Amino acid sequence: MTDEMKSAIPTLEDWQHWTLVMGRAQQMLMEFWSESLKKDQPFPAWSPSAFGFDQAQPAADPMALMSAGAQAWAKGLETWGKLLGGVTAAPAGDDKDRKDRRFAAPEWRDNPIFDTIRQTYLRVSDQLLGTVDEIDGLDRDAREKLRFATRSFVDAMSPSNFALTNPQVLKRTLETRGENLLKGLANMLKDIAAGQVTQTKPGVFEVGRNLATTPGKVVKQTPLYQLIQYTPTTEKVLTTPVVIFPPWINRFYILDLTAEKSFVKWCVDQGISLFMVSWKSADESLADATLDDYVLRGQVDAIDTVRDLLGVDAVHTIGYCVAGTTLAATLAYLQAKGEAAKVKSSTFFTAQVDFSEAGDLKLFLGDETMGLLQQLTAEKGYLDGRYMAATFNLLRGRDLIWSYVVNNYLLGEEPAPFDLLHWNSDTTNLPAGWHRDYLESLYKGNKLAAKGGISVAGTPVDIDAVKTPTYVQAGREDHIAPPQSVWKIMGHFSGPKRFVLAGSGHIAGVVNPPSAQKYQYWVNDRVTDTLDDFVEGAVEHKGSWWPDWLEWLKQQDPETVKAEGARVPGKGKLKPIEDAPGSYVKSR
Repeated sequence: MTDEMKSAIPTLEDWQHWTLVMGRAQQMLMEFWSESLKKDQPFPAWSPSAFGFDQAQPAADPMALMSAGAQAWAKGLETWGKLLGGVTAAPAGDDKDRKDRRFAAPEWRDNPIFDTIRQTYLRVSDQLLGTVDEIDGLDRDAREKLRFATRSFVDAMSPSNFALTNPQVLKRTLETRGENLLKGLANMLKDIAAGQVTQTKPGVFEVGRNLATTPGKVVKQTPLYQLIQYTPTTEKVLTTPVVIFPPWINRFYILDLTAEKSFVKWCVDQGISLFMVSWKSADESLADATLDDYVLRGQVDAIDTVRDLLGVDAVHTIGYCVAGTTLAATLAYLQAKGEAAKVKSSTFFTAQVDFSEAGDLKLFLGDETMGLLQQLTAEKGYLDGRYMAATFNLLRGRDLIWSYVVNNYLLGEEPAPFDLLHWNSDTTNLPAGWHRDYLESLYKGNKLAAKGGISVAGTPVDIDAVKTPTYVQAGREDHIAPPQSVWKIMGHFSGPKRFVLAGSGHIAGVVNPPSAQKYQYWVNDRVTDTLDDFVEGAVEHKGSWWPDWLEWLKQQDPETVKAEGARVPGKGKLKPIEDAPGSYVKSR
């Protein structure tokens, strides 16, 4: 027997150690299961036997198990390849330029077994995804659903997601003698109890301490929202103030992250009198909220409050994502009531008003999903925000789910601290009836795009009649509000419009401060009928689009006033209730 063969045979100490690891894992599962039962939340699928931890059977040799698992996976992929028409591993080196973070570790190429697994998986994945376009007899919606389901399956079945077929995990397991798997199991059980995957290191970020720290005061509170007025930092400010409406499905501080990334702080430092609406996370008190509430008792009420506080005739408004959708309804309502002059201009961040090409979220609007929403919200009247967060994570499952499965559960590590992902995990509850109506009437029925398709307080609205000057921002890689969908605003509003296509996606395309010197944006001053025509003649500019927006805003009204009196929070007729960022953003 060679020395190499002798070293591969587990010693008595090895057997004892790995038996201990299995025993500790079993104990953790038993404790978790026991606590779940105490809380009347049984998880039969998480019983110890489901994990193969049976005290009546001896622990397997971990090294032999690892090798056998990798070999079995490789042969399984070969079988899949044959079923798909003879797909086999690509010749060595034919994918050397293919970028894929899942297989960045050198072991995926240096080890023949894992190199075969990697290459075969990639070719099988390509074949499966390509087959979607070859199937006859599918309409566009059915094909998109199939494509999404296939992509989700392919991402979930990546060999990088499984301990026995990920060389990094195997290496770490042997180095730590299984401690990574125990830490990973503990991480997984915590996430199961919390109901969501941990995406950033816990305890690093806190709203009001190192997030949402721009100074200001809450100057109004209603059952639906708090209104924050920010403290000016310049001697003079623009006469016309800006009121921001963030999406009610998220916390407002995506626009006020760390000071270096904060759109709020940047606006204040540019001499803008700035107000922010902070929506209340839904509870039983908002179970009956409707579109009328978010338009009239939300947006119109905030607009009128700021006008009255500062003694101005009009305000600039910003609507982000779904709040931009309702802002379009608000503008159309004001137009119908002869009150359009209350809003001097409107800016839309990645917002949709016509949902005919709304992207992958439309895949979640089937009868099964709507029925599930009804079940989930029947008792309390609101939807737990974790369900919405899970939906958004599914749209980018490879990055927002499976990468954390590998890092947190298999490698046993904590995720890196990241302010944006802290915000992403900070979920907001949604009023059940209004959320379903939004999906049914706007996303699915596309009624906002039709003249008189929806009514606000009994008044039919027509977004085609909106004449308010409008700035429209879209993200080139936005998977939530695709640029071709955002572009449709240009074909509806009848007033002057400026369209800007920003680099990156739904969040990074918006939160891109000039100091970062990242990404780019495109503008086209010619009148164009389609997004393709816009792109064809567009001029690229490096960096952030924020200065372009500021220049446009000043063109709407360049006048300034001294930053005194009511321009300072608490110095006008509305007395401060509490310091920014307020209590609504912290409620759970």
